Amino acid sequence: MAKIFDAAEVAKHNTPESCWVILYGHVYDVTNFLSSHPGGAKIILKLAGQDATEDYDPVHPPGTLEDNLKPEAKLGSVSKESLEKAKAQAASKAAPSPPPTSGEQLLPLHALLNLDDIEKEGTKRISKKAWAYYFSAADDHISKEHNNRVFKDIIMRPRVFVDVTKCDTSTTILGYKVNSPIYVSPAAMARLAHPDGEHGIAKACANYGVMQIVSNNASMTPEQIVEGASPEQLFGWQVYVQNDRTKTEDMFCRINAMRDRYKFICLTLDAPVPGKRELDERGSIDNNEVVEAAGNPGAGKRPGGGGVGQQLFFGTAADLNWKETLPWIAKHTDLPVVLKGLQTHEDVYLAAQHAPQVKAVILSNHGGRAMDTTSPAIYTLLEIRKYCPEVFDKIEIWIDGGIKRGTDVVKALCLGAKAVGVGRAGLFGLGAGGQAGVERMLEILQTETTATMRLLGATSIPELGPKYVNTRKVERDIYDGEDGLDRRGFWTKSKL
Repeated sequence: MAKIFDAAEVAKHNTPESCWVILYGHVYDVTNFLSSHPGGAKIILKLAGQDATEDYDPVHPPGTLEDNLKPEAKLGSVSKESLEKAKAQAASKAAPSPPPTSGEQLLPLHALLNLDDIEKEGTKRISKKAWAYYFSAADDHISKEHNNRVFKDIIMRPRVFVDVTKCDTSTTILGYKVNSPIYVSPAAMARLAHPDGEHGIAKACANYGVMQIVSNNASMTPEQIVEGASPEQLFGWQVYVQNDRTKTEDMFCRINAMRDRYKFICLTLDAPVPGKRELDERGSIDNNEVVEAAGNPGAGKRPGGGGVGQQLFFGTAADLNWKETLPWIAKHTDLPVVLKGLQTHEDVYLAAQHAPQVKAVILSNHGGRAMDTTSPAIYTLLEIRKYCPEVFDKIEIWIDGGIKRGTDVVKALCLGAKAVGVGRAGLFGLGAGGQAGVERMLEILQTETTATMRLLGATSIPELGPKYVNTRKVERDIYDGEDGLDRRGFWTKSKL
């Protein structure tokens, strides 16, 4: 018979030598797990002897406990009455929350008119920890800000006297029909924003017929996220390859079993190590306590615990390469591969040589969250057009980063992008109103995209092309060196 503990007894086990926590009404001895916890021991020790469910639940999908703790670590359950008493005592000692200022008035979703409104409203409603993780970018946020600013330097060239009564934004992605070229990029820890989490994003995407790429670090299981989805809905699964390859191989097996839902693997390449996201890290600094840098053994000691981003990257492999990684993936799944995070025309050219295993690439600088001062995706898109336009016929080119308006979407499509992704917008949409907030975000962006096309004089996606945009100002800043390409053997000629 399982033992029932009094909450006061559990509270005594709050040291590194004896660390217990309460999760979902059960008591766990996590002492032996402290040294291997991806986020470091400090995060657990802050909650030692307490009910950690509220902190644990939004960032860990079901099954995490079972995967990381031995069965004997589950000691029993906690008395419900004693737990409620302990919570009441803690609440009475806590400082009262300050009342909201007049500037924090909550708005209904219909009053949010653009993606900046969505972000502002989501920020009001989510925790400071969630905001710091979602909003943060590397170093001085130069890449993050440039991602959006560069779109403003591209000028539209509308054609008039065109019948635009009807406008069709449907297209195909990897051969699958979607209602819009807009998609939701992989973004981790969605339940930090709202309990609807990634499943709420999936249902919103279903209602608008758009694709969703699910984060490797989702706060729900792959199965939960696609529950109830129709076979026509398009999902991809993002992969960060782990140092322990068996973990990634096991995930490939799981996704293979759901290939009627997950149609491709999205391999992220632009963050072999985490970027320095100072806003996120500040949330983990506690009285200058010195701890080991999360996910970076041997880096020495430094203040702070690294933040959510550092924790999520623990165990991520930094040894991926063109020669070995794609053949290894092919051994474990025959799903098509989309390479995410390419930032030069040379790498896009190399990716095209791995078709048909590689079906598409995503031009992205990780939303400015990896290396700061890197090129916006539009720069790379223009590089491709300048140095190796032949790749457009070989693989699909998608982009993400800095998309805030329908005009941004259309400009990218005019320059050859097949699909255009938004990441943070989905998370802030969740924060603003759960699934309904994500739907409002997609409604705004889709409506703006349709209006832009009609004002431009285009009534379908295939009509869009470079004749509709003036990129002269941006072209002055793109790479202007040697092409660095070896075209020998790039095209395989048919033997007739």
